[in-house]
Amino acid sequence: MDKQTVIKKIKDAGIVAVVRAENGDMARRISDACLEGGVPAVEMTFTVPGAHKVIEELASVYKNGEMILGAGTVLDAETARIAILSGAQYIVSPYFDEATVRLCNRYAVPCMPGVMTIKDVVAALELGVDIIKLFPGDAFGPGMVKAIKGPIPQANIMPTGGVDVNNVADWIKAGVVAVGAGSSLTAGAKTGDFKAITEMGKQFVENIKNARAALKK
Repeated sequence: MDKQTVIKKIKDAGIVAVVRAENGDMARRISDACLEGGVPAVEMTFTVPGAHKVIEELASVYKNGEMILGAGTVLDAETARIAILSGAQYIVSPYFDEATVRLCNRYAVPCMPGVMTIKDVVAALELGVDIIKLFPGDAFGPGMVKAIKGPIPQANIMPTGGVDVNNVADWIKAGVVAVGAGSSLTAGAKTGDFKAITEMGKQFVENIKNARAALKK
């Protein structure tokens, strides 16, 4: 799947599931539950033990593109390269690292670095970043999106951290292209209730759909 197709699919989905788990098996089950709930974009974080192996397995299972599989919590270019070779279709980082962005550009892989300042937003755009991760989202709120897009309307923003099913509409209406959802989506895994993840995914998708429809009125 080429870079622009991956970006379009993420924007169309409107949500990226941020997967953190104690082991690979749990991470795989969370990913499957998210997909079943209508959330095809999965960010496998490198805090998961053996994350690159989980990415390899999921990439093999969903080789026809059913899952948009990315790697998250990528702190450096070396980890990004490992993730890409394992099958990751996009890279997400908690902060802006120029070397990681350049490596991803070299291999035509979308990179979503985390930013907290206007300066970082502009620096990311100058390096060709297509989607900028506003992180942590709960430190700013939807108002920050409007503040950024006032002087920089071309910035495609994806908040992560503090996004839940109750406030996702506020983020969409503020102008984000997608949101990243972690524990608010995947909490059911802690008690083995993966069905709850699927149901939560459906609620997220429905609320995003309704918020986007409201913007068109």
